[in-house]
Amino acid sequence: MKLYEHLGKDLFAQYEIPVPRGRLVETVEQAGEAAAELGEVVIKSQVLTGKRGKAGGVAFASTPDEAKKEAARIFDLCFEGFKTEKLLVEEKIQIEQELYLALTIDGSAGSPVVLASLDGGMDVEEVAEERMIRWPVDNRIGLQAYMAREICRRMGVSAGLQKELVRLLPKLYKMFREMDAELAEINPLALTPEGLVAADAKVTIDDDALYRHPDLPRITEKTALELKAEELDLAYVELEGDIAVMANGAGITMATLDMVQHYGGEPANFLDFGGGANVEKTSQALELLLGTGPKVLLINIFGGITRCDVVAEAFVRVKASKGIELPVSFRLVGTNESEGREILEKEGISTFNSMDEAVRHAVELTG
Repeated sequence: MKLYEHLGKDLFAQYEIPVPRGRLVETVEQAGEAAAELGEVVIKSQVLTGKRGKAGGVAFASTPDEAKKEAARIFDLCFEGFKTEKLLVEEKIQIEQELYLALTIDGSAGSPVVLASLDGGMDVEEVAEERMIRWPVDNRIGLQAYMAREICRRMGVSAGLQKELVRLLPKLYKMFREMDAELAEINPLALTPEGLVAADAKVTIDDDALYRHPDLPRITEKTALELKAEELDLAYVELEGDIAVMANGAGITMATLDMVQHYGGEPANFLDFGGGANVEKTSQALELLLGTGPKVLLINIFGGITRCDVVAEAFVRVKASKGIELPVSFRLVGTNESEGREILEKEGISTFNSMDEAVRHAVELTG
């Protein structure tokens, strides 16, 4: 579960990691009030996406009126489909140097790893490999002071900065461990005249450990449709195309999406309605897709546990109840294939034997 920046900084503060003074606001007027209290400020959109700065989601303001103007502008922005509902208004800090510091999980080793660099700020992904220090941490002994000193030595920091980093690193590691985090990132870790300050925060908590943290708010990145699909026990991801895709199995669904794009189309979704689905569940999946307003419906079924006649019967039922006028491209192969084809043919719907043919037909139907 990803945390908003302000929640990540709240955690940092609890573990005595310095953060700028700031206020979370929900209106333009509140942004002006925060600026009146804090002086020169930076205003940040609170969304669960990166690259906010380049997309206009971060602004500076010197006066309350300027803060209100920038807040109004940012409230009108969307970032990768996420609308800004809250802003973090913080005091503008004097940054002398930007560093990068993070703890994450090394999947291959199954243990934490420290990432540290003198090259923090935007485009940290482009930092040369030799400039990014990676230090694996053995959970049995944790992050010791001598390890922090060695990380600093490899980074090439000054003696004064080393003292601060050696104090800060164990605090970040303690938060990372105690909060069951998968990522705790500070970028930039700002060097100011007062010392190191976490100017930004990205924190991700392990979903499977949330039961240990009842005080944390539950945050989802899912859209309203994705939440509805979750209630129906459907694996669904909303995309931006116009070809609604339904298939049985994650692998075949991903292959279908890839093939749609290969032939120049754009899928509207990922929908794997699983194996062994009955008529009712299949009908629910179809109704969900139809509610997205696609141009074409592409159904790709390789029947195993899922029977082709069940899918066909569900489609006919939904077509009759909803009055579907949408063009459909149907691939039906596998268990009870002939029965399924017969059901569809009675409704004047032809089917394809190969996925390639069905996908090409669906793309052609979009025009």
